[in-house]
Amino acid sequence: MSVEHPLLVIANPGAGPDSDGENLRVALDVLRANTDVKLLMVDEHTDLERALERRGRRRVVVAGGDGTVHQVVRVLRLRGELGDTLLGLVPVGTGNDLARTLGIPLDPARAARCVLHGTERRLDLLVDDAGGVAVNTVHVGLGAAVARTAAAFKQRLGRHAFPLGAVLGGLLHPGWHLRVEADGQVLNDYDRRVLLVGLANGSSLGGGLGTLSAAAEPDDGLADVIVSRATGPLARIGFGLGMREGSHVGREDVQVTRARVVRVYGQEFPYDADGELLGPVRARTWTVEHSVWRVLVPAEEKPADQSD
Repeated sequence: MSVEHPLLVIANPGAGPDSDGENLRVALDVLRANTDVKLLMVDEHTDLERALERRGRRRVVVAGGDGTVHQVVRVLRLRGELGDTLLGLVPVGTGNDLARTLGIPLDPARAARCVLHGTERRLDLLVDDAGGVAVNTVHVGLGAAVARTAAAFKQRLGRHAFPLGAVLGGLLHPGWHLRVEADGQVLNDYDRRVLLVGLANGSSLGGGLGTLSAAAEPDDGLADVIVSRATGPLARIGFGLGMREGSHVGREDVQVTRARVVRVYGQEFPYDADGELLGPVRARTWTVEHSVWRVLVPAEEKPADQSD
């Protein structure tokens, strides 16, 4: 598929380690050599909805990480335009976990060529009962605490802040009393504390340094659901370390299943959707909306080299 439309490139200058914008400039040079490009730099004050409303025929390209993709997808869904919008992705964020799952190159020039000549892939979306979305993962409990801890080290350590956050989070948080239901099946009840409830739409986590579920597929209509009861001091640390290599799913205090609807309620809990810290709340329900948005991926449909 070759590009037929001018592009609106949406970039977040605070999304990742590309502080001088060199990776973005490389991608823009490739895109501008092939079509007309308008660049929009977004921050918390940008009226993204108004910018999307005024894009005309321009195809939307997200230059950023999972958080920027999350923001654009949320606004497009609110506008009722998500299914009709084919998105390009140039991963210049810190984690870029969705791009890793989809095999989109981390090299900015190669990612830009994927925008120009890639093929369409339809993806699922995690949607909660408050109207929130997640393109890659949701973490309840420890995962949100990890994200909050990692945020303090993100500028200095980049993606390596995530495993540090996992270890520190495991040391500090004893768990939450929660009932967890997956497609009506009770996975955990109030009398047992859980350290983490994770919903994985994608397989990569923490900039490729970990995973919730290596088997997660972003287009199969189901979320991989991970419930950890590793609430003892050593168990918490072991679980956090195990997430780096994916060995956590084999622990006796971890349960893994797949479901379309997941409900969590009980003691107040924080949660994290694609790095956005939310809550605390006492209840939240997530539903997988199958094949509701579209992204350009490499035409060869083979995972790209994701090494840095």
